[in-house]
Amino acid sequence: MLAKFTADHLSPEQITSLEAAAKRARVSALTMVTAAKSGHPGGAFSSMEMFLTVYGLANLTPQNCSEVNRDYVVVSHGHTSAGVYAALSEWGFIDRDEAMAHFRALGSEFQGHIEREVPGIDWGTGNLGQGLSAGAGFALAQRANGYAGRVYVLMGDGGQTKGQLAEARRTAVKEGLTGLVALIDWNDIQLSGMRKDIMPCNIKALWEADGWEAVEVDGHSFTALYDALKAAGTNGKPTVLLCKTVMGKDGLIMEAVPTYHGKPPAVADYNAIVEHLGFSPDTLTQAQERRKNPPVFRGRKIGYPPAPVMDTGTPFDYEGKKASDNRGAFGKALADVGRLNYKQAGKTPILVFDCDLWPSVMTKGFHDNCPDWYVQSGIQEHNVATMSGTASIAGVVSVWAEFGVFGIDEVYNQQRLNDINFAGNKTVLTHVGLDVGEDGKTHQCIDYVGLLNNTFGWKLVVPVDPNQTDRATRWMLRTPGDICLAVGRSKVDGLKEFAGSYEFKYGEAVKLREGKDGSIFALGYMAQLALQAAEENNLSVNVYAVSSPLAPDMNALKEASALGPILTVEDHNVNTGMGAIMILEAVRHGITLPEVKTLGVKHYGASANSDAVRAEMGLSPKAIAEEFIKLR
Repeated sequence: MLAKFTADHLSPEQITSLEAAAKRARVSALTMVTAAKSGHPGGAFSSMEMFLTVYGLANLTPQNCSEVNRDYVVVSHGHTSAGVYAALSEWGFIDRDEAMAHFRALGSEFQGHIEREVPGIDWGTGNLGQGLSAGAGFALAQRANGYAGRVYVLMGDGGQTKGQLAEARRTAVKEGLTGLVALIDWNDIQLSGMRKDIMPCNIKALWEADGWEAVEVDGHSFTALYDALKAAGTNGKPTVLLCKTVMGKDGLIMEAVPTYHGKPPAVADYNAIVEHLGFSPDTLTQAQERRKNPPVFRGRKIGYPPAPVMDTGTPFDYEGKKASDNRGAFGKALADVGRLNYKQAGKTPILVFDCDLWPSVMTKGFHDNCPDWYVQSGIQEHNVATMSGTASIAGVVSVWAEFGVFGIDEVYNQQRLNDINFAGNKTVLTHVGLDVGEDGKTHQCIDYVGLLNNTFGWKLVVPVDPNQTDRATRWMLRTPGDICLAVGRSKVDGLKEFAGSYEFKYGEAVKLREGKDGSIFALGYMAQLALQAAEENNLSVNVYAVSSPLAPDMNALKEASALGPILTVEDHNVNTGMGAIMILEAVRHGITLPEVKTLGVKHYGASANSDAVRAEMGLSPKAIAEEFIKLR
């Protein structure tokens, strides 16, 4: 490894060694894309000195790359993966020959865009513009854990026009993240042509306007990169290095030619480039022969962050009519857990992220109890969705409380990447469904169940009352993985079934009422309207409260199917919500269903009192009873 900045400058011997490594790594990268017949060689070549320098300087090694307290490296332009793998092979993270042979091959860890299965890759990227947010999340986690390290974010120049990048720049300055260092591969070429023709921007001015120290550097000089990285952050600001490079550097026909941004050269051109770099074209032949055999996966097995160490306290009980809104119960439980663990030795830090909504999402109590664990990011949802995700795999519990339409609809891509990266993000949607009422159709999040059902790892909890909300909140905070807690804003009754010794169990449907004529499965607070429908109309019906719509309770469904007709009720798009999921799962499990009717949201709701909006949608207690009577 390099000198970790212990030397004022790189020695001549180190420079010679690095320059030899750069030639070797270019051959590796070029062999990968040529053997695979696909990839992005131009950016791999232009970023090569940046990759080698950063991975050589960072406190990130094959031995510590799966630990928490270390430096982090985020490669935002993940399509340059061949260059990243080549650099990692030079520092001993991976096997060079295996990467050259099985790049982009089925079953290989060396995918077309970088993924965490490769040691040394801290965040799977490829969606341009998200890397700096990822870096900021890592830096915030480092600070919460008391580790004074560095986070390096490498990116291309084409993505500099994306809005999320500006959000992340502002957050880094506001939070004083001087250990966050960005490096831009400034080669002025994009996939479709020249940057000035596609979408020009003054890159340096953008960063300086947001308060960063912007330093122009020769991106192909190890000496210049070392010196600039050594000085980064010393003036009290986050630093960006504007690394002037040449697309396809040292690649002969590829140099400064947009075609090779995303296309490997012909074999004859490959041979010429490899010989130019001082190596034998036989390298490709050897890789092609090895590629004929299936790859043997040698990457890391990536899983969710381990369970945190924390005291989740004793649940609060809520009793009676209109006891509390569920969002208020969440906020009170969160503040309680924060108070019990704040800066306690050996306890896992909790970072709560806010987008200027604390009066509505009920996180002010946590802020008052745990001010140093509260990250106010303003109205920057895309940035926060990524930051909270990366922080969650770096030794903290991340909680982001947000309106439904902003926390899932607006940032679905970011939440999808959290799923792909096995994050431990806790997203709390405090305004979902028609219960938002007067805010109208733009703010009535009626698709969150369906959106999260498109992922493979997210868990979703939609609690029935404040008692279950309190217990689900404490469960969520101590449970690994990506978890969404979705609540409305109206005050609801506190039910005895979820008070006292009740423990929240993910996937369990709770029977609130016994009957003989059929069953109603109701999602979240709608269970209270189903109970009201049954009681006011003297219906003999089972009422099941469903709080885990992505994990239907098959025992409850079997029991109900044997009894009689089933009505499902939800404050959600009727086509993609709980009812649709239950029917599909019943078919998958071979359950013979009786007559089933699904009630839910059939169109965008009006702007009015939530009771009125639900009634217009056919979701009032009276309408629920009428629909069940039709089935009976």
